[in-house]
Amino acid sequence: MISALVPKGTEAVAAAASDGLPRRSAARAWVFTAGSAGALMLLAVGPELLRMPLFALSIAAGLGAMTYGVRRIALPDQRGPWVHLVMAAWLFFGGIVIRALVPGAGDSPPTTMALIPDAFVLPAYLLEGYAFGTMLQRRRAADDDPARVDAVLVGLAAGFMSWTYLMAPSIDQDGLPPLRVANAFFPIIDVVLVVLVAQLALSGARAPSLWMLNLAAASMFIGDFFFMLRDGAVADVPGHLVDVLFTATFLLVGAATLHPSMRTLTEPQRIIVTKLGKLRTGLIALMVAVPVVITTVEPIGGVLDGTVRAVLCVLLIMTVFYRVVRSNNSRARAENVTRRRATHDKLTDLPNRELLTDTITRWGDRASAEGQEISLLFIDLDHFKMVNDHWGHEVGDELLCAVAGRLSSQVRGEDLVCRIGGDEFVIALASPSHSAVAESLAARVLAVFVHPFELSVGNVVVSASIGVAKSLGGAHAVELIRDADTAMYKAKGSGRNAYAVFDSSLRERVRIRMDLEQALRGALERGELFATYQPIIDLTTGELDGFETLMRWEHPELGPVSPLQFIPIAEETGLIVDAGAWLLRESAHQLAAWRAERGPDARPLHVSVNVSVRQLRDRALVQLVQDVLAETGLPPEALWLEITESGVMEDIETALDTLNALHDLGVTMAIDDFGTGYSSLSYLNLLPVGIVKLDRSFVSEVGLHGANESIVRAVLAMTGALNLRVVAEGVETELQRDWLHEQGCDLGQGWLFGKPLVATAHAELIHRDVKV
Repeated sequence: MISALVPKGTEAVAAAASDGLPRRSAARAWVFTAGSAGALMLLAVGPELLRMPLFALSIAAGLGAMTYGVRRIALPDQRGPWVHLVMAAWLFFGGIVIRALVPGAGDSPPTTMALIPDAFVLPAYLLEGYAFGTMLQRRRAADDDPARVDAVLVGLAAGFMSWTYLMAPSIDQDGLPPLRVANAFFPIIDVVLVVLVAQLALSGARAPSLWMLNLAAASMFIGDFFFMLRDGAVADVPGHLVDVLFTATFLLVGAATLHPSMRTLTEPQRIIVTKLGKLRTGLIALMVAVPVVITTVEPIGGVLDGTVRAVLCVLLIMTVFYRVVRSNNSRARAENVTRRRATHDKLTDLPNRELLTDTITRWGDRASAEGQEISLLFIDLDHFKMVNDHWGHEVGDELLCAVAGRLSSQVRGEDLVCRIGGDEFVIALASPSHSAVAESLAARVLAVFVHPFELSVGNVVVSASIGVAKSLGGAHAVELIRDADTAMYKAKGSGRNAYAVFDSSLRERVRIRMDLEQALRGALERGELFATYQPIIDLTTGELDGFETLMRWEHPELGPVSPLQFIPIAEETGLIVDAGAWLLRESAHQLAAWRAERGPDARPLHVSVNVSVRQLRDRALVQLVQDVLAETGLPPEALWLEITESGVMEDIETALDTLNALHDLGVTMAIDDFGTGYSSLSYLNLLPVGIVKLDRSFVSEVGLHGANESIVRAVLAMTGALNLRVVAEGVETELQRDWLHEQGCDLGQGWLFGKPLVATAHAELIHRDVKV
């Protein structure tokens, strides 16, 4: 396996195009490349008379293309390496001009005049190497990337050939000709460049600019190699061939600089693991085999030659061995990472459900033998969705990581803290039988949640509900997790921010709940849900003011199901959204029919419909109300929508958006069960409500000098100051009615005035003025 470097998110050309580069930039580069190919062919096989002008023109074209590309295509913060390449090209050009114009500077074998062009060429090599090195640094290839090792293989093989065919022949029995040996080192510098460019080439990127630079580096290496063969009188190499190779170098670098994909060579890359391809496998084999073949075929020219060859061959073998070891270690690390990912949560790095299950199973055998019990704490964050909705999922992830750290700080070294999904955590521990270790830990966990979590948005306070389940060993992990989950729901049902211990009765309650949930699904479509209406009476005149609609469920086998049972299930499962929409539409149509029957001169009635927390969060509620009003022709003020204080406060911002939109339609908003929640003056000022429904718990003792009478008086005074109407719920006696009327309460609702009944049962009531 190998690691390939690719531009972030796209292939090279696509990445360049995404920067808004015009397509004509790429087209211009390919036109230049095609022209360069034609010029090189003409230079190689054309008439000798055209060679010198064509050579000069091609060099000038290459320099012009480089300069244009750096100034017009490269981004300002990416120009550094390309500027160094252009400077190197101009220095090479200076060396070529000097060799052509200064007498003796281009002689072969070299004379002291050769030092003049070398003074230009040597800095050019250094600048070129620096440019390629900077590109690699900016791409930030990983240390584990085998492209580096493979590039060293290419460099060692190239160095072996340079020594065998250039440097070794330059050494004779009479001494070391300094200028010839110095020139022989230029291909060694090329080898270093080849190593740098090979890392780019072997990185797997598909940028056209990269492959043009690869070809340019290869052309320069081969050109220098042939030049040294000719210069050292090792082989009869035509000077014309060397000129063609050097010209190709200039033109290829120019084409690479013109192409828009040149930008990707200085951008950070990410590692993608790919298979070792046939081409790369063949290249590695070739780099190892060539020196061996050369050593076998080419006679050794002395002790020094043999020693250098042996060292280079050993280095090649050691590099291959190093590559094999690194590849094996890299694969082992990858397997370890894969195994950890399979057993640990990616976000918090805590063990996941799979590792939890394995651990419980392993502990179970030991617990049976040692008389220990296994305990699970199933921890669920209260109202975690509000954090995500209000601040976004990034802050939610911050909170989960902070919770993971805080939970881990509360357990022993042998305990296990897991995240098994969403905002659900589990702590598993083994302890002596019948101990209270789990309960003690649950209390400590609840205590640490009191302190705010310091997140990027500030301090955030969140509570938790905890379910505790225990086993003396032998219990299946799935069952133990299920029992702890069941106990957690009991804690939530008890008001949250608490813990509950599982007992067998909970399992029966869960079974009943599941049966009810399954039966509730489809109840609306089967016509099992129906609406009942309870009268609301004007306490001053005794007249009928309207009705509150209440949903009821009659199951063919279970019979009547209490709203206290099925409404919470409908809320949790989301079934309340469709059922609530049906109830709203049914109530509005029924009210429209009643108002038509009573005639235009009768007191206009209203209908009050409860809106659940789920509906309040649903953006479609406003459109639903608008459609219902349009369908029925009801005036908006005839429709009351009842909301609970706790439901609003669960997500105040979303609730306010919905309530304000409904208020803009003209619908009357009512606060239900007032007095059981926040019940503050600022809270009432914040919400666009017109009706306050006083909870029955405050009404039950009024008129008897009960303790709640002062509270009711305060509420009536407060709502009166805010011009809000009050409906007293749960009025069951004439004494309660009269006392409420004396205190200025507007409306009453309760069994004294009528039970919740189906619409047909109220036929007589709606056709007469009610005086009770």
